[in-house]
Amino acid sequence: MNIEHLKLFVGIAKTSNISVAGREQNLSPAVSSTYISKLEDNLGVRLVHRTTRKVSLTEEGEAFLPHAEEILTNIETARASVGDGEHNPKGTLRVTAPASFGRMHIVPALAGFLARYPELSVDFRFNDSIVDLVEGGFDIAIRDAALKDSNLIARKLAPDRRIICAAPEYIKKFGEPSSPQDISKHQSVNLMGLDMWEFATPKGPLSVKANGRIRIDNGEAVRDAGIAGSGLVMSSIWCAYKALQQGELVQVLPDFPMVSKTAIWAVYPSNRLLAPKVRAFIDYFIEYYGQTPYWEQALKK
Repeated sequence: MNIEHLKLFVGIAKTSNISVAGREQNLSPAVSSTYISKLEDNLGVRLVHRTTRKVSLTEEGEAFLPHAEEILTNIETARASVGDGEHNPKGTLRVTAPASFGRMHIVPALAGFLARYPELSVDFRFNDSIVDLVEGGFDIAIRDAALKDSNLIARKLAPDRRIICAAPEYIKKFGEPSSPQDISKHQSVNLMGLDMWEFATPKGPLSVKANGRIRIDNGEAVRDAGIAGSGLVMSSIWCAYKALQQGELVQVLPDFPMVSKTAIWAVYPSNRLLAPKVRAFIDYFIEYYGQTPYWEQALKK
């Protein structure tokens, strides 16, 4: 199987245009078309639908794409092991990340990351759903969760400490809970699937059901509902720290830390060699966040 044919196929998948993908590899339209035909002949299936305006992947092409990308990634890694790829990673890094964390804490760091690695480019997919890395053709997934999938290798980028907070106006009107049990007397705004709040107490973990008339599937929106005075909210500090700094939210029950096994992780498939570009991304963001991330430091000032 010809590597140049695979590169062209992956380029076509991104551009939906044989000529454009060919130009990126300094190929004429005629040669590009020949390359794809040879790849299809080699595999015995049609990979793309061709029209006069653009091309699209067939069902077989969609199924083959992540495997083609993985082959190219492994070749890049193999070449880097005997060259300078570790210090000068190249190519396109495809990353999927939760929308809120990605917008707030990855996007602002990208300029510095790309300045350090000028031969890299990044494609991001912000999605709060758990996606399949191999099927999606991703190099890395950022996960804000407790990891359960043993088929993934994980590197911890940063802690994810969660707290209970509320707007000062809400506390002024309804009072402040003095113990986790008092939560049942208050209105809360719940993130979908997280209406049981677990606290560490001197007698061990204590789970309390948060009563709320509002449930939302986005952490930033939960935070904003708290700022608006809709009730108590459980929020990650990375999401709420600016509102806490500005006094729009205040922490309640600070003497009862929440029990959580979550963290910010970078994960990649265990059956995939660690490409230099993946290592560069992980190492950069571990350094960027540091042992005590800036959102935690902000609350100590």
